[in-house]
Amino acid sequence: MQIARRTLLGGMAASALTGSLAGRAAAADDILIGVPTAQSSPVGVGDQKDWLNGVTLAIDEINAAGGVAGRKLRAEVTDIDIMTPEGTVSAMQTLTGKRVHAIASAFVLIPQPAMDAAAASRTPYLHGNTSIASLELVKSNPAKYKNIFQIDPAETWYGYGFVRYLKQLAAAGWKPKNNKIHIVQEQISYTQVISKSVQKAIAESGGEWVLGPVTDIQFPVQDWSPVLRALHDSDAGVMFIDHWVAAELAAFAQQFAADPVKGSLVYLQYGPSQPEFLKLAAGSAEGMIWGTVIGTHADGKGKDFRSKYIKRFGDNMGLVYTGSGYDTVKLLATVWENTDPSNFDAVGSAIRKLRYEGVCGTYTFDNSEQAPPCHPWQTEDVKAGISHLLLQVQDGQHKIIAPAELAEVKIKPAPWF
Repeated sequence: MQIARRTLLGGMAASALTGSLAGRAAAADDILIGVPTAQSSPVGVGDQKDWLNGVTLAIDEINAAGGVAGRKLRAEVTDIDIMTPEGTVSAMQTLTGKRVHAIASAFVLIPQPAMDAAAASRTPYLHGNTSIASLELVKSNPAKYKNIFQIDPAETWYGYGFVRYLKQLAAAGWKPKNNKIHIVQEQISYTQVISKSVQKAIAESGGEWVLGPVTDIQFPVQDWSPVLRALHDSDAGVMFIDHWVAAELAAFAQQFAADPVKGSLVYLQYGPSQPEFLKLAAGSAEGMIWGTVIGTHADGKGKDFRSKYIKRFGDNMGLVYTGSGYDTVKLLATVWENTDPSNFDAVGSAIRKLRYEGVCGTYTFDNSEQAPPCHPWQTEDVKAGISHLLLQVQDGQHKIIAPAELAEVKIKPAPWF
């Protein structure tokens, strides 16, 4: 009996060991996607969670359909401090140390350290940094940054494109109460670049628009009262609130709704896209406009994605990084179908030749900046780039109002008009 028992136990142990080794071998054969995700940062956590959710949905769909060339995709997720270069580099080095086959990142606030860390290992790095500085680095040193790709246009289009949109609005019959644009600007590089792009577009408008006051704010904004006083004093036809933190923009919306500047068009830069904005604004953002240079469309493909996302993660869905994270994994999988994921340079070369139509538009990287062109400002073809979307809060929901090819609804006069 003892001999039989030992034989049985030995067989069970051998079986367990064999199963364990097989499981490790299968896991080792997975295609790894590094996903640096801010989980403890004071800002950006909602966006980063949106991205991870979009990535997860894409991975699960691909794996359910058999994977890529018979291999499963697997996300390697690590926390990242997007506010410091040290935290950014640490996260990137953690992922390259795990020998991921690509890094799919929502965004960091200091682009070059992340780019340099990825470039050191030649790991393909696809990001939504929305940064002209990132594009200029790639352009200035294509050999070093050949495997680094920005999935969206630069932040400069938030300003430059918005002023062009105002021209379209005026052509359609909108009559602003005056031609002043009052800019409220936060102090990080991202928002400063956007502010300068607005000012440049105003200067190039031939007097159609004039620059009003420029009011500085500093994150975290504890009280919007001084800003509200400045806005009332200037009484500008257009108010450009150049800030990106959803909770703080929601607080602005509440204070503005309680004491609005009548007849002024109010634009909030990007922050309302974050999923917490509408809940925190509690109805006060009705009529406000915001924009994003990448976002989930409301066409057939976009609606199908939104439906799948909400079914999986609930209806608190952001419209930017959900779809772009999903698209990024899908386009990587398309490349990997015919390219060895471990051959980083071959993968980078294949990405440059790729044309991928996703839920956020068409991705192409065959240019000196390795980023898609911005529709409609760099290309008039909606199927040739990533669109600068303008949205308005209508009936408590975000609705696309421009560009015309993608609009769900027409712009409405805001309640304070």
